[in-house]
Amino acid sequence: MSRETELASAFERLESRVAAACSSAGRRRDEVVLLPVTKFFPVSDVEVLYRLGAREFGESREQEATAKVAALASATDDHTVRWHMIGRLQRNKARAVAGWAYAIHSVDNAKLVRALDKASGAALAAGERAVAPGVLLQVSLDDDPDRGGVSAAELMELADQVANAEHLQLTGLMAIPPVGAEPARSFATLQELQSRVLQSHPGATQLSAGMSGDLEIAIEHGSTCVRVGTALLGTRPIN
Repeated sequence: MSRETELASAFERLESRVAAACSSAGRRRDEVVLLPVTKFFPVSDVEVLYRLGAREFGESREQEATAKVAALASATDDHTVRWHMIGRLQRNKARAVAGWAYAIHSVDNAKLVRALDKASGAALAAGERAVAPGVLLQVSLDDDPDRGGVSAAELMELADQVANAEHLQLTGLMAIPPVGAEPARSFATLQELQSRVLQSHPGATQLSAGMSGDLEIAIEHGSTCVRVGTALLGTRPIN
């Protein structure tokens, strides 16, 4: 089986899963983005997915992502493609990411907010982007600092900081259920936290939640973006 055929079959299966989950939850299909997570996979896979209709892609390592962004832009010259930074981001990578990221899903501390605000301002001034990037605050659902995420207690303060930043847009929340946790309970908690944020920041409507194994549960609890890697691209190459 060719790689294109393999990816086409997987993409069709995932589309069916997302559509069924939306129907079951009483939601429209266009309310949920199916975001291919292409980290560790070659740009040739991204190009295949692009030909299959994907226009949004998720990456987690700046250097790898920057190279793929440039390669796909050269191959397609399509300005409708949106790249999402979904991995933990170091402040010294903020300037590079600000040059290409449509949205950044992993913002969890004040120092990173300040770095991204400055970097986005520079990217806007240089003509590298036309609008400020969207910021999704990564929420910790177990308060484990090693896994990243802002605590529920500090969430509103960080949301206010992003909302007040000159060159950023607060667009929503992201979370990953803790290892061994019940996904439904985790996503319900995330949905409740988002409802609190929305009271002060009505534009924070995006909810990045759910992956290959639990996307249906996430969609049931309001996810607007499911991040899918393994179920679409297969086991990641050793890297």
